[in-house]
Amino acid sequence: MKKVGNPKSFSKTFFSLALTLVFAFAVNAQEPAAAPAPAADAAAAPAAGAGDPAKGKELFNTNCAACHKLDAKATGPALRGVGDKYDKEWLYKWIKNSADLIKSGDAKAVKVYEENGKVAMTAFPQLSNADIDNIIAYTMQPKEEAAKPAGAVAGAEGVDNSGLSNSVILGALALVLAVLVFMLFTVNKLLKNVIASKGLEFEEKPKSLPIWKAFAQNQFLVLVSAILFLLISAYYMYGYFMQIGVDQGYEPIQPIHYSHKIHAGDNGIDCKYCHSSARVSKNAGIPSLNVCMNCHKNISEFQGDKDSTYVDYSKEFYTGEIKKLYDAVGWDPSTQKYTGKTKPVKWVRIHNLPDFVYFNHAQHVTVGGIECQKCHGKVETFEIMKQDQPLTMGWCVNCHRETNVKVEDNGYYEKIHAQLSKKYGKTKLTAADMGGLECGKCHY
Repeated sequence: MKKVGNPKSFSKTFFSLALTLVFAFAVNAQEPAAAPAPAADAAAAPAAGAGDPAKGKELFNTNCAACHKLDAKATGPALRGVGDKYDKEWLYKWIKNSADLIKSGDAKAVKVYEENGKVAMTAFPQLSNADIDNIIAYTMQPKEEAAKPAGAVAGAEGVDNSGLSNSVILGALALVLAVLVFMLFTVNKLLKNVIASKGLEFEEKPKSLPIWKAFAQNQFLVLVSAILFLLISAYYMYGYFMQIGVDQGYEPIQPIHYSHKIHAGDNGIDCKYCHSSARVSKNAGIPSLNVCMNCHKNISEFQGDKDSTYVDYSKEFYTGEIKKLYDAVGWDPSTQKYTGKTKPVKWVRIHNLPDFVYFNHAQHVTVGGIECQKCHGKVETFEIMKQDQPLTMGWCVNCHRETNVKVEDNGYYEKIHAQLSKKYGKTKLTAADMGGLECGKCHY
């Protein structure tokens, strides 16, 4: 009896072709229509001495657009409104040679350098001050509102028909696929019947050894796999053990909600107003509730704009937290007097170094001139306070190696700076230069 090929192979080929056609149809159906070219921007007449935004746009696209965007962070920071953040004389120096400005120890330059991954900006000495004025003028233009799409029906703003059209397309694709599957099984059945009526047999392929048996019989593969498994396991175990005690991102809920974003960010309250002991003590300390009452005797409810705060919290929420403060200190806002009934507040500690680690806030804040954000992150943007940095030994050591101590006009370092300058020609000092890498400096 003659043997023929298995009809399943034909069915698979047919099914693959059907899926290819469906996929091609889906891609073409989802492809959006080409958007009309935006109208050319009308060049506004520049104010006298303020730069030309039209020329600035050309210069920006030629020199700046590779690393910067106006409204989003790219390789460098967003540049919208940069003229309000820095004075022009400083921008001239920074744009023409940022590396020299950083080496000079300029505080603003060093801060920008560290905030952007310690990458100095490419120098543009060919740009004149007038060119830079034009670029600044372009970055200072207000952000344009998104244009209303052509063909939008008047009075139908906010109506989105994309969901409906997508549903129709997906439904049509599902129907086509169902028809193709039905045709596949019908053709397969028909071929079997034709072959059976001709008295033919299917050509059966010889059964192959199961893959797990073939693997088990190959001793070399088993050995290599076992070694690879042990190495991968050791790698992940090492990573796990190295994270023990590292609480970066720890963000506990406190008994009274305190928004650093509202206080330090929106209202610009200096960190050291509340954490005053950071300037003179080892610990920054938890501010006394009496410090809170310096302001909240007169502020009994939230008076800010909800849009400028954390979206999950309402004005009523913040006002309720102020009432918790009053209950804790025993303050009656109606009589403007203390009742004498106080309640302890059980704050949850966030930054908690091991007992064998010595860290002195005053040494870093007052003597070293280190900003709070260096270790604690941009707390002025935190709605809920968290541990921003890992606070590991390696992180501290790298900081000691890389951070220049502010020795200018600092009497504490006057003598040692003079000695090192004379003997070694050093004009900049890091903590490592002054023994900041010795074990006994931090461990006892």
